[in-house]
Amino acid sequence: MDLKILNIKYFTDQLLHWYPLHQRDLPWRSTDDPYIIWLSEIILQQTRVTQGLPYFYLFLEKFPDVFSLAKATEEEVMRCWQGLGYYSRARNLHRCAKEIVADHGGQFPDNYHELLKLKGVGSYTAAAIASFAFKEKVAVLDGNVFRVLSRYFGISEDISGTSGKKTFQKLANEVIPDDLSDVYNQAVMEFGALQCVPRSPVCKECPLALRCFAYQHQAVEQLPYKTKRVKINERYLWYFHIICDGHVVINRREDKDIWRGLVDFPSAEKAGLKHLEEVEPNELPVMTSLKHLGPVVDFPLQKPFKHVLTHQRIFASFAKITVPKEMKKQLGRWAEDNLYELAASEKLELLGKPKLIVRYLNHIK
Repeated sequence: MDLKILNIKYFTDQLLHWYPLHQRDLPWRSTDDPYIIWLSEIILQQTRVTQGLPYFYLFLEKFPDVFSLAKATEEEVMRCWQGLGYYSRARNLHRCAKEIVADHGGQFPDNYHELLKLKGVGSYTAAAIASFAFKEKVAVLDGNVFRVLSRYFGISEDISGTSGKKTFQKLANEVIPDDLSDVYNQAVMEFGALQCVPRSPVCKECPLALRCFAYQHQAVEQLPYKTKRVKINERYLWYFHIICDGHVVINRREDKDIWRGLVDFPSAEKAGLKHLEEVEPNELPVMTSLKHLGPVVDFPLQKPFKHVLTHQRIFASFAKITVPKEMKKQLGRWAEDNLYELAASEKLELLGKPKLIVRYLNHIK
């Protein structure tokens, strides 16, 4: 038998033996319901299982099927997603649910190529649904799988490049067995998550170590190879928490900046000023425009909150501004003129907010 075929057979056999002994008991693994599988895959993209699991249960409780999710308002969906990050996933999740109900009668397409046409469903998610729900022989390829394949087979092509991705996809399709392809897909992802981890894997206890290229050639820390590095921009925000007689001024984020679809407070941004306290309060534009309403200003934080996103590092300071209740109507007009909204404080709790705002609100309770 060809040496490559033997190597592949050893690889798949070892993974299929390892998986039932080490797999985590996760709720989406005991079902072939495409809705549940789709929901879990979207939530777990770029999210650790421990972080995503509470959101999965919350969504399943609030929206037990694709019809209830499609009927939900965007505000309800964003509120449930609050704090999970990568909010475009939530918007695409909602749009995809509507598409499935409107165009497919609430039934998920039963094959990879049709699933790929759905809003927000990429090649990995389509493969996962097709494999786990419909038993189609199609290989999944996520960060864990890249790492396992790269190390075991000694593939040094750049996983961030088009050519490298094609190489890995071809290999993944060669390795996946004809039988138990869905179990294999679960196994290789779990193996990457638990055993073949990014840093300091315990290779001596690895069932693949005997034939693993990276282990045998001391290249574990060098594989997989990736050249692209994310550039991190620093931003300094001033937030103005304006309250008046049980109401609060909110800002609905609708532009192409971060957190679209969520609400926060009026804000200002200026490069180079790391602390709100570095300027006089009357120099801040929002405070200046509110001066005629006789506000009381407080700075409840000693230093800015730091919030890290994929491409940005945000330093946010907060000013809590209390406007006298007799000025409520004037504040409402000010908010409207500045494209903000004066809303009941209870409403703020029901709306989706960036994690940064939630942290601040919890701090001042």
